Amino acid sequence: MNLPVKRDLRNDFPLLLVNIGQLVTVRSAAVGPRRGASLSELGIIQDAAVLCLGGKIVSVGPGKEALRDPWIKKNRKRVRETDCRGGVVLPGFVDSHTHPVFMEPRLVDFEKRISGAGYEEIAAAGGGIRSSLDGVRTASKAALTQKVLDAFRALAKHGTTTVEAKSGYGLNLESELKSLEAIRAAAKQWPGTVVPTFLGAHVVPPEYRGRSQNYVEIVCKEMIPAVAKRKLAKFVDVFCDRGAFSEIECSRIFGAALEHGFAIRGHVGQLSSPKQGFIESTLECCQPASLDHMDHVRDDEVAALAKSDTVVTLVPGANYFLGIEKYPPARKFIDSGVAVALATDYNPGTSPTVSMSMAMSLACTHMKMSPAEAIAAATINGAFALGLGDRKGSVEPGKDADLALFDVRDYREIPYWFGVNQCVQTIIGGVASK
Repeated sequence: MNLPVKRDLRNDFPLLLVNIGQLVTVRSAAVGPRRGASLSELGIIQDAAVLCLGGKIVSVGPGKEALRDPWIKKNRKRVRETDCRGGVVLPGFVDSHTHPVFMEPRLVDFEKRISGAGYEEIAAAGGGIRSSLDGVRTASKAALTQKVLDAFRALAKHGTTTVEAKSGYGLNLESELKSLEAIRAAAKQWPGTVVPTFLGAHVVPPEYRGRSQNYVEIVCKEMIPAVAKRKLAKFVDVFCDRGAFSEIECSRIFGAALEHGFAIRGHVGQLSSPKQGFIESTLECCQPASLDHMDHVRDDEVAALAKSDTVVTLVPGANYFLGIEKYPPARKFIDSGVAVALATDYNPGTSPTVSMSMAMSLACTHMKMSPAEAIAAATINGAFALGLGDRKGSVEPGKDADLALFDVRDYREIPYWFGVNQCVQTIIGGVASK
């Protein structure tokens, strides 16, 4: 259920990046997502070069070696050369948790929160996720497509080359299908990689208030089969938390998703701890690719996650924007051997940011992740959270030529300079992104 691969004839011309001050390859001897100490292994090459051809990375190494390479010498006139001017090159960011299908910002929610209203109080008053429904339900597919495409392009300007994109602001069959179709249409116009996720179970829509079981029935019996038939998503996601869907409802939706061939991910533990045993049973029965937020977690759940292949995706932008003092316990996860990823959680209500660098900065300052851990979490572990670890997230031969160039001299500056975009060029499939 992956989106079709786009071909750019410019990929047929070799691209050589030279004069890279620090090339952060994120290569490691570790197999699978990085855990524990391996999360800090960045595989840095000083004064480096990268050769790309046909949308793939074909050679990585010291710059002097690249310039002496016989093939490069022979084909020098064909090679498109980029002088990185001593800057830092990373794998393109993999933003594995975004909600780009919406029409308007939620400014009333923003003001109410400043005045002291909490997340759940705003939602109960008709704000929050439900306040985005009318815009999505009444918008044309063309209008939604343009909004999603604008988001993809904005993300790319900050160094992101792969995006997970969720539906979830339509909450009826017609609007959820329209949202996923808009994601597909935008993806065809953007050179990066898009992984679509169906999030029909975001919250219970107003017309089903007090009748959540009826809505769950529609999600399982109507929405999921329709999404599967049209091949509009790779994942099914559920917001399982206080004020959204219960653990029993979540399990039912996951079961329907698995029956129709979807992989699983979930919003869990953002506002409250899930019921005892839910995490463990979900890991055993559903093998989710990712469980996201996870602000509230018990020690036994951490131990179970450490033994699993599930990535825990942390989204500190939501905590920052909501003014929540408690952040996800990243150190507990990492020190226990849990695979951790970072994402923006780009959305209109709780994390209106396209900057993975900002997410990394928050991870360092508020969750005590090291800059090296934050980079690996925002690249290779994000790739594994999307099932793309064999193609994305590190700079090594055979992987997609997705790279981001930053105008800094040390990789630690990327999370250090918060609120500033130091990305000066994003390369997607071996081609500079517009």
